[in-house]
Amino acid sequence: MTRALLVIDVQESFRQGPLWPAISNPGIASDVARLVDGARANGDLVVWVLHSEPGSGTTFDPASGHVRYLGPLEPRAGEPQLTKTSHNAFTTTNLQQLLTQRGITEVVVCGIRTEQCCETTARVASDLGYRVTFVTEATATNPIAHRDAPAGQTVEQLLADPRTLSASAVIERTEYALAGRFATIATIAEVTGARGAAILTRS
Repeated sequence: MTRALLVIDVQESFRQGPLWPAISNPGIASDVARLVDGARANGDLVVWVLHSEPGSGTTFDPASGHVRYLGPLEPRAGEPQLTKTSHNAFTTTNLQQLLTQRGITEVVVCGIRTEQCCETTARVASDLGYRVTFVTEATATNPIAHRDAPAGQTVEQLLADPRTLSASAVIERTEYALAGRFATIATIAEVTGARGAAILTRS
């Protein structure tokens, strides 16, 4: 076992948040489940990561009850579960130590949000020397408001603002930034297929 699947922040916090109606991939839990099944079948390590913001009063506050995995996702006994408070999955957890102890040299990244916790984790993993595969198909994100947009916009206002960066544009930019620099971009089928199959880097 030298490869680990990192399942990042696929949690109820997002579904209960105001931007979920604009999420790029509302079926992300099913897509991630396919990766999890493939990883288990290949004997790869599955690492589960949740994001927590204690005392924030948001859906990421453990007190909200929403810091839990989206169904049908469910860790198996023995699969590591980590809780982070930073964007990337390394800084505030013992993820690197865990991977080192298990002899992991390659990580596969999936989860929410594409350009935020997933991309940041991929970049840090690359800097730490891991071979990184980024499965955009099994990530999700939402449109991003312009930096000068008023705070507290509704989803309707966000989408109506011509300055808003669409979710598809966010995803495209993430792939351009990662491919060939920090990660290989791959599909679910490429990752879960035969271990010897080539994974193509796409710009």
